[in-house]
Amino acid sequence: MIKRWIILLLLVQAGAVLALAAGLHHAWRPDWVAPLNPPLTALAYVAAGLAAVLLLRAAISANNFLLSSRAGKGAATPAAHALNPARAASLFLHEFRASLLASSYDMLKPLGLQLQPQPRGLPVLLIHGYACNSGYWRPLSARLARAGISHYGIDLEPPGASIDAYAPQVQAAVERLCAATGSPQVIIVGHSMGGLVARAWLRRYGAGAVARIVTLGTPHHGTALAHFGPGGNAAQMRHNSAWLAELAASEANLQRGLISSIYSVHDNIVAPQDSGALPGARNLVFGAIGHVALGRHPDILGCTMNEIAAAGGL
Repeated sequence: MIKRWIILLLLVQAGAVLALAAGLHHAWRPDWVAPLNPPLTALAYVAAGLAAVLLLRAAISANNFLLSSRAGKGAATPAAHALNPARAASLFLHEFRASLLASSYDMLKPLGLQLQPQPRGLPVLLIHGYACNSGYWRPLSARLARAGISHYGIDLEPPGASIDAYAPQVQAAVERLCAATGSPQVIIVGHSMGGLVARAWLRRYGAGAVARIVTLGTPHHGTALAHFGPGGNAAQMRHNSAWLAELAASEANLQRGLISSIYSVHDNIVAPQDSGALPGARNLVFGAIGHVALGRHPDILGCTMNEIAAAGGL
């Protein structure tokens, strides 16, 4: 379903580019356009329309940073991760690029089951986050494939369901991955809401089939920005929601010890940003990396692969 929505959004954006190009052609005729031949003139106006759409998307991304900054004022930023102008610019550009690639390319190609001809270590189950699909994991999938690790990117349906409703889908995926690889256990990697889905699955089905759960940018204590999202799962992810409190109360220390939480103190979706810190888990803190960029940033991919290796993935 998410793939269909993305195709629709891309078509809307393409239509907006053409409409803007036509409007500019009708209303704006600068002197430098006159010498151009008709094809170049059309290309110039289309480029101007595309630039306007990209600027709008950049403004949306900037607004996310603004909202998360306001909501996360109480969260202290470690001195080692303090931003200077260059790091702030890099943070924004990497997140904007990651958002463009994820929503305009990666998620058009969902992963599915990726079995390796000569598999190594434990297989990995990849659980995407809110309003995404398994295509989000394409950068990590490439690393897993190079390491010879079989993996499976599932697509959670329907997009707005409660988080608990996804637990049976995760269980079915675990069973399928174990059956396909002959492995008694898997390693789970979840981005954002996907980490909460993994915890909900662990609460319902137990830890017998999992060696490690690695979460990336998961709002373990919720996020203020979830108030802007539709769906039952968004309501559950609101900061300090009753559902999150019930989930935390149900977890034993042994279960928390299975989790590695990787998060950024400059997350532009999870706010306050220290919501990524989960007591009892192995917490790995980064800076100058945005929420979507967690799925493709080299430092995060390297850290994730290290956690997978330490859990028996290599």
